[in-house]
Formats: sequence, C-alpha cells, structure tokens
Amino acid sequence: MMATQDLAASADPARVLAVLSDGLGAGGGIARYGTDLLRALQASERVASTRVVARHGADGVRGRRLSQRVAAGGRAGFALALGAERGRRYDAVVCGHLNLLPAALAVSRDAPVWLLTYGIEAWRPRRRWAARALERVALVTAISRDTRRRLLQWSAIAPERVRVLPPTVSPDLTPGPADSRLAAALGLGRRRVLLTVGRLDPAERYKGHDRVIGALPALVAAGHDCAYLVVGEGGDRARLEAVARAAGVAERVVFAGHVDDGRLADHYRLADVFVMPSTGEGFGIVFLEAVACGCRVVGLDAAGARDALRDGALGALVAGDDLVPTLAAVLTAPPDPETARRRRDAMLAAFGPAVFAAEVDAMLDRLRGEAAPSPTRPEPAHRGVGIRRPEPMS
Repeated sequence: MMATQDLAASADPARVLAVLSDGLGAGGGIARYGTDLLRALQASERVASTRVVARHGADGVRGRRLSQRVAAGGRAGFALALGAERGRRYDAVVCGHLNLLPAALAVSRDAPVWLLTYGIEAWRPRRRWAARALERVALVTAISRDTRRRLLQWSAIAPERVRVLPPTVSPDLTPGPADSRLAAALGLGRRRVLLTVGRLDPAERYKGHDRVIGALPALVAAGHDCAYLVVGEGGDRARLEAVARAAGVAERVVFAGHVDDGRLADHYRLADVFVMPSTGEGFGIVFLEAVACGCRVVGLDAAGARDALRDGALGALVAGDDLVPTLAAVLTAPPDPETARRRRDAMLAAFGPAVFAAEVDAMLDRLRGEAAPSPTRPEPAHRGVGIRRPEPMS
C-alpha cells in the first residue's frame, strides 16, 4: 500500500529527510544530481528543513535549513545512522537510490516517499522485494523517458506516479576561447580534437570510448589530423591504452585523467566535437555540459542520450554505423558560433537551474497531493534539469 500521510492537510512547509548513497561532497553523476536536488529543496518555500543521511560525502555539512550526516562503518554504520532518525517525524522522505528503498521506507513512519531513479539500476527486473517496495512509494522520478519506460515495463507501480525529472547544468560552464597553453601541455598541437568526458569504469564500457578509438584510423585515412582527448579516470584506462596501441593510434589518444571542476570548461573548449557513443546512459549530463561550453555534440540514438540532446535538436544522434561519417562531416564543417549560441539557449530553456527548481517544487506539490501543473517548456516536454558539481552550501 502507498504511504498514507497527506501533506496537503497542512500549509506548513515540509520537514524532509533525504536518504542518499552519495551526498554533498561525493563525486560522480548521482552525487551531482543529488546536490542540485538538495539545493532546490533548500531554496524552496515548500520546505522547512532538509536532513541528509548519506553513505558517502562530507560529514557535518550545514547550511540554511539543511544538515548532512555521513555514516561511517559501511552498511552497518549507515543502518545505525538511519535508525537514529526513527525518533524524528518527517513530512516527506527522499530516497536517492533504488537499493536504499527498503531502508527509506523503514524510517519513513508513513510519510510519503519520493524515489529517484537514474539508469541501469532501474532498467532490468529486480528481485521481488524491489517490486513490492515500489508499490509503497508515493512518487518516482526518472532521469529520462527511457528510464521511466523501462521501469514501468517490469514494475507494477501506477504510471501516473512515475514522472521524469532530468538533470540541470552549471551556469559556470560557458563558451570561450581554447586555451593554447593547455592544448600544448596535453600534446594536442594543432590537431582537431574529439573529446569524451566520463569515468573509465570497467562496468561502464557502454560509454563508447572503444568506438571512438576505433573510428580514428578511418578519420585519419580520410585526411583528418585529429586527436582524441579522454577526460576521466578509472580502472579501464590501461585496457583503453592497449586498444589505442593495437589500433595504431596511441599517439593520438590523450588521457587527461581526472579534471577538477574549475578546469572542466577549459577542456570542453578545446574540443572541435564532443562525442560519447554510449548505449547505456540514463541521461548523460556531459552532453549538456558540452553544449553549455559551445561544443558540437555527437551521441548515439539510444537510451537517455535522446533526452539530453532533445531528440537531435541540441546535437547529432546517430546509429553506430554512422559514427565515422558523422564525425568526418562535423570535422569538415567550420564552427558556427550562432548555431552554438542558439543550442546553448535552447538547452538552458529546457534544463537550466531555474527550470529544475520549478520542477522540484512541482514534484513537492504532487507529493502534497496538490494538482499543481508542471512549468511550461519547449516541446518535446522532457521535464527537466540536471547536475552540477557539488559546491559548499550557504
């Protein structure tokens, strides 16, 4: 049975408990999404306070109407930290991951639970506990239409209780000139630059680094003097280096490793084209970041990339066989600053921070049982916003 407490019974701002895997100060896309959500909750007039209990992040974070506790001691420590919250009464519980849903339901004390879903964790049928737990959730938000569709295929949750809430993008990411000193330091020279930003995780090979490396020989043979800049670190780097050597393009593949937030825009601005031919993105915040920095963008016509690139309005969506000719065409065409500006404006109109904050308020209204309409945005309606790097909360 779904949680029963009706927040609409009181006009008072809600006390919110957020149960997260990756809280403020943690790294990765889920942490960035959570940071934006917490910032929106903190700023909302509908929320009196937000208490965060997280497995990873910075312990003891405090801000206006917000506090965070990060549990030490692994799963056992996390369970103890949540147990301490059972004596407190909350008006709503935000659960940051499907794997944490039983714990969030246990501590909710009949307060309505809002579950966040992202990608592969919600795509496949789960054990019976997950399906049964979902039936007790008041609201589920999916990061993309694709994630929503796949979740509904295997779960019995009512479709009207599953909404789409995409990420947002940081306003700090803006177009600008390429940094010639950075290009020299990376050994890019005057070559045209293909760029991918993402973790090099052996479990995330679907991101498509192999496909870009495999495209380089054909691009070079066609006369394109290009290099492939890879931003991100992880356990799959050595394998990718071996793939580049086997393809005879090792000198054209540059691994920049981890890049701090303050330097990320500089790396996007080096790119002639941002490309991530991923088959498994729940959304792909890096597509938005690339558009924000004025990059031309190429992604596969698959999964959440369709939402991030607004069905092709913000960049090229291609089939796998079309990757090489599409990249060749983009590298041949001169940059078009006016088109880049229009795409950036369209991206912010769909996924800007203000839009995200309004969407979160609309979700809170749904949780309260109010029939507030969602904000109007350009078609197609992707209900959205995105992810920003964690920053100190004021």
